[in-house]
Amino acid sequence: MATPLRVGLIGASAKGGWARESHVPAIQGTAGLTLEAVATSHAASAEEAAQAFGARRAFGDAHAMIQSPDIDIVAVSVRVPLHRALVVAALDAGKHVLSEWPLGTDVDDAAAMATAAARTGRHVAVGLQARFAPAVRVARDMLAAGRLGRILSARVLSTTIALSPDVTPDAAYMEDPTTGVTVYTIHGGHTFDLVEALLGPIALANVQLSTLYPDVTLPGGRQGHRVVPEHALFTGRLVQGAPFSIEVAGARTNAWPFEFEVTGTEGTLVLHGGGPRGFQATRLSLALDGVEVPVPACTLPAPAVNVAGVYAALRDDILGGTHHAPGFGHALALTKALDGMAGGATVAYAAG
Repeated sequence: MATPLRVGLIGASAKGGWARESHVPAIQGTAGLTLEAVATSHAASAEEAAQAFGARRAFGDAHAMIQSPDIDIVAVSVRVPLHRALVVAALDAGKHVLSEWPLGTDVDDAAAMATAAARTGRHVAVGLQARFAPAVRVARDMLAAGRLGRILSARVLSTTIALSPDVTPDAAYMEDPTTGVTVYTIHGGHTFDLVEALLGPIALANVQLSTLYPDVTLPGGRQGHRVVPEHALFTGRLVQGAPFSIEVAGARTNAWPFEFEVTGTEGTLVLHGGGPRGFQATRLSLALDGVEVPVPACTLPAPAVNVAGVYAALRDDILGGTHHAPGFGHALALTKALDGMAGGATVAYAAG
C-alpha cells in the first residue's frame, strides 16, 4: 500500500459546494493522505478543480479514475442517487471507499453497498462525521468517566436552513422524495446517530414527521406543493433506561441553533453551536453545569474539521487492519431505523 494513501475525490468543483468546503481541506489536512486526483462530469471542470486543489490528476469520467492504479481511496461526494453505481464500481476495482451520508436513496441501495463492501473486503467509511467533532469526543470521554453519574434524560434541538419555503435552484432536488435527500434523512440521520454515539444503543424510538410549509415558491417564481417533511420529532428510550427526545427543524431562515443536553444525577452536559448546513458541518462547544469545557483547537475550516475525523479513521483502519470508522453496515443499520420510523414503526438502533 502506497504511503501516503492516494485519494481520488469524485464531485469536487472549483466553483463551490460541499466537497470543496469540507473534503478537500480535510484530505489536505490529514497526515498520511494526499489528494491524488479529482473527477467531475466534464474534463474541463476536472482540470480546473485539479489546478485549484493541487491534485496531480484530473478525470472527466469518474469510472476512469476508479480504474486508475494510482488511487487507493475513492471518496464519493455527489448526489445520493449516484452513490450506488460509483461505490460498487470502486469496491469491485479494489479501492477503499469513503461515501457521503446518506449512503443510498433507500434500504435496498444501502444494503447493496454494504454487501459489496463485505464481498470485496475493502475498508469503507460513511460520512457520519458528527461522531468525530472535537467537542463530541470530549463529551464522550466525560460520559464514559461517569462525570454525570446516572443518565436521567437527554434532549436535542437540531436546526438547518434546508427546505425553506423559497426553494433555491441548488436545493430543488430535495423536494423529490425519491432522491433520499431530505431534512429527515440528512439532519435527522446525523442527529439520531449522534445520540447513539454519545449515550449508547437505543432500545426504542419513533418519529412524527411534519410538512410545515406545504406551499412553496419554486425556482423561477412558480408555486409548488411540498410533499417532503421539514420537521421531525423523535422520542425514545436508551438501552440504559433514560428517555430522550430530538427535534429536527428545517426551513429555519434566521438562526440555526443546535443544543444537545444530557442530564444526569451529578450534573448537566450541553453541546451547543449550529449553522445553516446543520450542526454536523460546524464547530461545537461544550459546557458542564453552565461552565465551558475546553475543546481541542483545530486549524481546519469548520466544515472540514469533523470530515477530517472520518478520513483519519479510515486511514487508520486501512493501515492497521481495523474497522473503527463508521462503515456501510453502520450506515445500513441507520437507514433501516430511519425507514422503519418513517413508516410508523418503533425501532431499536445500535450502530455496532
